[in-house]
Amino acid sequence: MNHPEKKYDAIVVGGGHNGLVAATYLARAGKTVLVLEACAEPGGATTSVKPFPEYDARLSRYSYLVSLLPDQIVTDLGIRFRTLERPVASYTPYRRDDREDGLLVAAEWDAATAASFRRLTGSDREGKAWREFYREIAGLARRLAPTMLQPLRSASKLKAELGLPEVWRSLMEVPIGDVIRERFGDDLVQGVVLTDALIGTFVSADDLQANRCFLYHLIGNGTGQWRVPQGGMGALVAELLRVATIAGVEIKPHSKVTALESGPAGVRVETSSGTRYVAKDLLFAAAPQHLARLRGRPEPQSLEGSQLKINMLVTRLPRLKSGVDPRLAFAGTFHVNESFSQFEAAYARARGGEMPLPLPLEMYCHTLTDPTILSPELVAKGFHTLTLFGLHTPASLFDADPAGAKALAGTRAIASLNQYLVDPLESVLAPCRDGSAAIEVKSPLDLEKDISLPRGNIFHRDLDFPFLDEDDTAVTDRPRWGAETDDPHIYLAGAGARRGGGVSGIAGHNAAMAVLANALSGSSAQSLSTCVQTGLAKSSCSARLDAAERIRTLPRAPARPLRNAS
Repeated sequence: MNHPEKKYDAIVVGGGHNGLVAATYLARAGKTVLVLEACAEPGGATTSVKPFPEYDARLSRYSYLVSLLPDQIVTDLGIRFRTLERPVASYTPYRRDDREDGLLVAAEWDAATAASFRRLTGSDREGKAWREFYREIAGLARRLAPTMLQPLRSASKLKAELGLPEVWRSLMEVPIGDVIRERFGDDLVQGVVLTDALIGTFVSADDLQANRCFLYHLIGNGTGQWRVPQGGMGALVAELLRVATIAGVEIKPHSKVTALESGPAGVRVETSSGTRYVAKDLLFAAAPQHLARLRGRPEPQSLEGSQLKINMLVTRLPRLKSGVDPRLAFAGTFHVNESFSQFEAAYARARGGEMPLPLPLEMYCHTLTDPTILSPELVAKGFHTLTLFGLHTPASLFDADPAGAKALAGTRAIASLNQYLVDPLESVLAPCRDGSAAIEVKSPLDLEKDISLPRGNIFHRDLDFPFLDEDDTAVTDRPRWGAETDDPHIYLAGAGARRGGGVSGIAGHNAAMAVLANALSGSSAQSLSTCVQTGLAKSSCSARLDAAERIRTLPRAPARPLRNAS
């Protein structure tokens, strides 16, 4: 311990998107902030890499699309980050009565989408049910999304504020599987709806955990629309680093926290280098399981991660047996083996310890919407990236033989995809110098090893509904943000916080607000939140804040709100 202790107002553990968002909000509020990142570079799951060195293609290795990142955070922090709208929501190939076809769903309902539903089901009933269902979801999303950056309400209060009791019941109280079976009659249509409830979540359609996953996938920015990050996820990381640096945040890579102490006055941490730092507050932007370990507490039990991630570079898009233009089919989310019955069968098989066959999966092509992640030379040659997710592949399936199970999962994923292709995937993969193909497979165990996701769980732990249970609404003189722990100086700022799942920054924002609110009370804390978010000058806020806690607004980077590409 030859290093002197360095003191800060706040220490943020974890330099991913949530940690950087939290740090920037605090620094803009006048706090001295240190970010400790264990890896060589910040970014966590949102980094972009060149997985195939001979090709100038930067892929978002662990995460891909953006829905939940609120426009408000982008504007508040002056982030120059753009997301691009996809013209196609999804395409699902199928074979019925020896006929190859596909269910096409455009981003905006149109004649082609209506005709696609009609060919699949023989009538307009399912198409009408689809429009009614998602119209209801959109209404809820518009009202619920703004509350994600506000103090938590109780379930009863939020339900009353939203004013949509039947939609609330369908999403919060009744298993989503029951709702889907009641609203839709076709097995394939049911499965396309269900997919948003299962990404990263190893449960049956009849488990309310699926409802929570479904909700988080469909409320982003009040639209639920999933968009392509221009420049890849690395562009988001670069912007977060830029605004954090402007705000005065100090960022230290290669700084894995190995010890943590907390007392009445604050916290002390020690890193792998032996350096100690002290601060009044600590915001933990990594998994709560790691926090529990540092504190010597029992780790929270949670579901295993269950997604297989496959990144590919292809010399051209493969043709489909349905005859649809590949540039249309792969522009949105491409679903394979994801009917309702196939999902449930795959879950039962995986729960029994077997790799699902057929394997449910979905895929999309980033470069059809945003070719900037490829060099101009690769674009000119017609190269594309493909990103594939396999579902119901829990970490336990990989424990006994990690390499063998990963190879099996990859083989089954490709075989599942090839059912619907004229050109087998192997025939279009870009060749590498060593004789291999440009494809990499990441299992849940890889996600745990590479980016410290417990058992590969992309949400860190089981998702919560975005409200407080009625028995968890103790009277308090300050708002609850879902970041608080049993220690008044330690906050959850990552995906494991309440309202934390997804690439959203919401957990980082809310942890920062909880820290700032902790020194204030009631309405003053809400005023503080407003001041930080809107970037008001210190003098403009002072009348609304306690004298002990006033805003010092640092020079902010020029803001560029999110805009659609179209």
